[in-house]
Amino acid sequence: METSTEGAAEAQSDGMKAAAEAAVATIPPASPPLAQAVRPASLSPSRASDFMQCPLLYRFRVIDRLPEKPSEAATRGTLVHAVLERLFDAPAVERTAPRARSLVPGQWDRLRESRPEVVELFADDPEGERLARWLGEAERLVERWFTLEDPTRLEPAERELFVEAELESGLRLRGIIDRVDVAPTGEVRIVDYKTGKAPRPEYAEGALFQMKFYALVVWRLKKVVPRRLQLVYLGSGDVLTYDPVLADLERVERKLLALWEAIRLATETGDWRPRPTKLCGWCDHQAVCPEFGGTPPPYPLPVRAAESGGTEQGRMGPD
Repeated sequence: METSTEGAAEAQSDGMKAAAEAAVATIPPASPPLAQAVRPASLSPSRASDFMQCPLLYRFRVIDRLPEKPSEAATRGTLVHAVLERLFDAPAVERTAPRARSLVPGQWDRLRESRPEVVELFADDPEGERLARWLGEAERLVERWFTLEDPTRLEPAERELFVEAELESGLRLRGIIDRVDVAPTGEVRIVDYKTGKAPRPEYAEGALFQMKFYALVVWRLKKVVPRRLQLVYLGSGDVLTYDPVLADLERVERKLLALWEAIRLATETGDWRPRPTKLCGWCDHQAVCPEFGGTPPPYPLPVRAAESGGTEQGRMGPD
């Protein structure tokens, strides 16, 4: 999946969801012994995108579980998501922009408590000037949301909903949906907040891959095809919508099954190939990537000989 630098910035801003879906914590620097190494057991939108972008990146994050430093963009995304989730705790008439702004400091305190590593972002900012600007940027993103949706008219059925479904093949799909709206008629809308800018038209399908993934899981769980998928881009003030049909979800399921087979083959053979793109500039793992002269850590799983004629790694598009 070719992605622009705009896509890289957006990926950075979704750190909360990627971290939660992957359940990646700080891992000891030494490679785990074979008894502790765990093969991939499920697939999330973030990890599926990782493999399509670069199989070696998937390995570093899922197999080796190499630590990654927090970024200001990803942490700001986490903070904004938390504020928008908490705002719906208030009665509809109190869901105003000033109230949303007032939630930012408290949610930042909670984030620092739950993820102490984010404090490192501003360790070199003793006067707090950069932190103040960063918090101000988060407030502006929250305020922009009110120009795109009216929370006084929304009563989400679910917020930050963890979903998981097992396909007939045995593949488990999982993820976290920002918001689920259910109309009185039973129609379902899946909403995802993005703190980056909307992609250019040629990259729109890649952005919708995550949403179609969620729609597939909802369909498999509830036997209901969501009426609408909605991406709310707070960075640019755009809303991207798509109304899926059953054929879309069946196509995504076939794509994910092929992707999972490629991941299974790479896991068993230890053949994880790097795929250089513009996104390499944002990667935390250049020091251990062959494309940058590095050497990956010893592979922690037993391997077997690669099969001939296997699926070409990382060449599957998002849809």
